[in-house]
Amino acid sequence: MSNGHKAHSRGRRSGILKVLVVDIGGSGIKVLSTGEAVRRRLPSGKDLTPKRAVEAVKKLANGWSYDVVSIGYPGRVVDGQPMAEPRNLAAGWVGFDYTAAFGCPVKIINDAALQALGSYHGGTLLFLGFGTGLGSALVVDGGLVIPLELEHLPFKRGTIEDYVGSLGLERHGKRKWRGYVDHLIERVVDAIHPDDVVIGGGNAKKLERLPRGCRLGSNANAFIGGFRLWGQAASGLRRSQTVVDARIVG
Repeated sequence: MSNGHKAHSRGRRSGILKVLVVDIGGSGIKVLSTGEAVRRRLPSGKDLTPKRAVEAVKKLANGWSYDVVSIGYPGRVVDGQPMAEPRNLAAGWVGFDYTAAFGCPVKIINDAALQALGSYHGGTLLFLGFGTGLGSALVVDGGLVIPLELEHLPFKRGTIEDYVGSLGLERHGKRKWRGYVDHLIERVVDAIHPDDVVIGGGNAKKLERLPRGCRLGSNANAFIGGFRLWGQAASGLRRSQTVVDARIVG
């Protein structure tokens, strides 16, 4: 019997579920389980299939117990299922049976939506994540998460993601990239009028300043969002945590 199944029985009896949160990105996957102090990371990439990812996550989570799994997925998710293949990973994610692969209940939402949920304090929150691509989501009405797909909006000679994602940063340089980011933030905020704006993603730190009314997010908020998906508090989760790197085996 797996650690997850053992914990599942204990969690059901105690009324407190132990959640394994899996935050999937274009360059890496980060995991953390309820009650653990150290999050762990493994590299991702163009050759990462869902089968390899699940196998690697199980090895990475060895020694942890969990009842259920939350997954932040870098692509469109509808009714808890990926509906489009990720741009920066291998194919096969659409239609994959994640519950069977993990051997326990699984909830999947867009990775930007996961961070948005973990960043939420009240009112209407707009989350914009600048990483390998562009992630975006709204959280309203006390926790209702609405994934957005702003990355597909047409802009100049492509889409907005072509200009504010990592490829845009490499192609145009920091100065122009920052201008495109500021342009996007200003236009979206003017259209939505949120109460709170969180700027996240791995490239957020490359901004010289944040626009007025915006605050910097944290990757740790994805874990908070993953716990909240199952109605669990993220007690003890610190903003700065040790990250253990690992390699995908197999």
